[in-house]
Amino acid sequence: MRRSLIAVAVGTFTLALPAFASEQSGFGGPNAVGNQLEEDEQEKDPFFALDFLQPYLDWKAKVREKTGIHFGGDYSSLAYWASESLGDDGAAAGMVRFFGSWDLVDRDGDHPGALVWKVEHRHGYTDVPPSGFGFETGYVGLLGPPFSDQGWRTTNLYWRQRFAKGRFAVLAGFLDATDFVDPYALASPWLHFTNLAFSTGSASIALPNDAMLGIAAGGMLTDSLYAIASFGDANGDPEDPFEGFESFFEDNEYFKSVELGWTPSHERLMLDNVHLTLWHVDSREAAGTPSGWGVNLSASMYVDDRWMPFLRAGWAHEGGSLLDRSVSAGLGYQVVPGRGLLGAAVNWGRPNKDTFGPGLGSQWTFEAFYRWQVLRELAITPDVQLLINPAQNPDKSVILILGLRLRYAL
Repeated sequence: MRRSLIAVAVGTFTLALPAFASEQSGFGGPNAVGNQLEEDEQEKDPFFALDFLQPYLDWKAKVREKTGIHFGGDYSSLAYWASESLGDDGAAAGMVRFFGSWDLVDRDGDHPGALVWKVEHRHGYTDVPPSGFGFETGYVGLLGPPFSDQGWRTTNLYWRQRFAKGRFAVLAGFLDATDFVDPYALASPWLHFTNLAFSTGSASIALPNDAMLGIAAGGMLTDSLYAIASFGDANGDPEDPFEGFESFFEDNEYFKSVELGWTPSHERLMLDNVHLTLWHVDSREAAGTPSGWGVNLSASMYVDDRWMPFLRAGWAHEGGSLLDRSVSAGLGYQVVPGRGLLGAAVNWGRPNKDTFGPGLGSQWTFEAFYRWQVLRELAITPDVQLLINPAQNPDKSVILILGLRLRYAL
C-alpha cells in the first residue's frame, strides 16, 4: 500500500521574482519547465559572486536565440534525520534532471508552439529515500516526495501551444499534474517547502503520477478572472510513459480538475492569487483505490516585494488521498532579494479514513527553511520540521526532523 500511495502523491502561472517562481506568460507553477528555466536565469545576488560559468550561459543564450531551444539542468540532494522513528532514523537521495523546450511554431509571434521535456534520474543514498521517510516515522504524509530511488524516468513530454501572447495555453502529451493543479508560488520541493502538506493540494488531492497522458488548458477569462482545466490518465508511469496509451484507452481511469481563480492582472497571477480547485479521480483497479473527489482553496499575496503570506485548505471524499481534511498557513520572506528566502508554515491534517482505515487521529506539521544562494548556481537549504501527534505513531507526541537540501543548477 505504501508504494502505491507514494506513487499517487508524488509528482504549477507565475511571474519570476527572485526566490519565488517564474514565467511571464503561460500556465504553470514553479515546477513547470518554463518557470524553472526562467528562475534559474534570473539575476541573483549570491553570497559569492563567481562568473566562471558565464561563457556557458552566454552560449546557452545564443543557442536559444538561433534555434529556439531553451534548456537547463540541475543536480539536487536532500537528507533527513529524525529524532524518533518506527524504522530508520535517516534518509537521503539525489536526482539529476535535464529539461527544456523547443519553440517550433511561430517562435516570435503571438501564438508560439513548443515541445517540452523533462527527464530525470532519481537515486537513493540510503535504504529508505526521503519520499518514504514520513511513513517510516509513523507520519501520514510525504517528506520530499520527488526524492525517491525510482531511477530513470520521463516526467514531461508534451506539446505546449500558446495563444494571444500567452493569455491562453493548451498542453497535450505526458504531463505532470503538479504543473497546473492548485499551483502557488511556494509549491516547489526543489526551491521551497519539502513537505507535501505545503505543496500541491496540501496532501488532500489524489494526484496522478507524473507522465500522465492527457490534456490541460488555461486562459484569462477577463483581465482578472482565469480558469484551468485538465483531463488525463490516472495511471501514468514515468518509468515507462508510453504504456500510458494502453492504460488511457483501455483502463479508462481518469483524473480531472477544474480551477477558477482571481488575480489583479495576468502578470501577477501566481503572486497575488485566490483560486478554487475541484478534482475527481476514477477508481483504479491496479492501485486498489476507490473513486473520489475534492475541493481546494488557496489564497496568497506578494507584499512589498518581500513578503508572501498564504492560506490553503483542502477537503476530499475517498479517492486514495493522504488527507481528507487539510489546512495550511504560512509565510515566505525574502531576507535579501536574490540571496535568501525564509519560509515557515503550519498544517493541520486528518488522514483519509478510506485510505488508511478508521481510528487515526489528526496531526499537526510545522516546517521552516532558509534557502541560501551561495553561488548563482548553488543553493543550500537547511530545513526543520515538527511532526506533532503523527497519526501512525501514537506513542510519540512530537518528532523532530532536520533536513538539508542542496541544488546546483546549470
